[in-house]
Amino acid sequence: MILEKFPEYRAQDFLFKIATTPDELRGYWSLRTQVFCEEQGIFHESDRDMYDEHGLPIICATLIAGMVDEIVGAVRIDERRPRIWQGSRLAVHPDYRRLTQLSPSVPVRNHQPVYRGLGALGAGLIYKAVSTANAIGCDHFYADVQEQNARFFQRLHWQPIGEKEMYGLRHIRMEAELDRYPAAQKVA
Repeated sequence: MILEKFPEYRAQDFLFKIATTPDELRGYWSLRTQVFCEEQGIFHESDRDMYDEHGLPIICATLIAGMVDEIVGAVRIDERRPRIWQGSRLAVHPDYRRLTQLSPSVPVRNHQPVYRGLGALGAGLIYKAVSTANAIGCDHFYADVQEQNARFFQRLHWQPIGEKEMYGLRHIRMEAELDRYPAAQKVA
């Protein structure tokens, strides 16, 4: 008898929301530290800055039996000037970056389109971020995107408007096409 190793379980059901509970916030901060400090080495010890004081932490959480299990995605949004919003610190756990299958309940539960293929959770986080800002009041939504991710954002209806160096890396300044991100039905 040949015993084959079972593939590691990966949740396929997700919730995109503003982090509010202590566990959700711990997972949000932990994921940001893992991606930006440990994995990419952009920051030492912490990536927190002045925008965290008033920013909204948005997460993607796995759901097991309808309950939040693990935080596998994060993004921060903040209003820099009246009705001018910025997204930053987009992070997806390495084990979930290549996820191609999502539960059919994901778009229903989250009131947003489902993105299939590579980058599904990143796309879901971007949609939640922009549509949330749009619901609160947004005329422009910007992000400074690491150069290697600019094409991904363009596929999600963002336009490049400039470039600059940040943290020793080339970033592309991009603006979301707000008509592609209708105001969220629920800001939570």
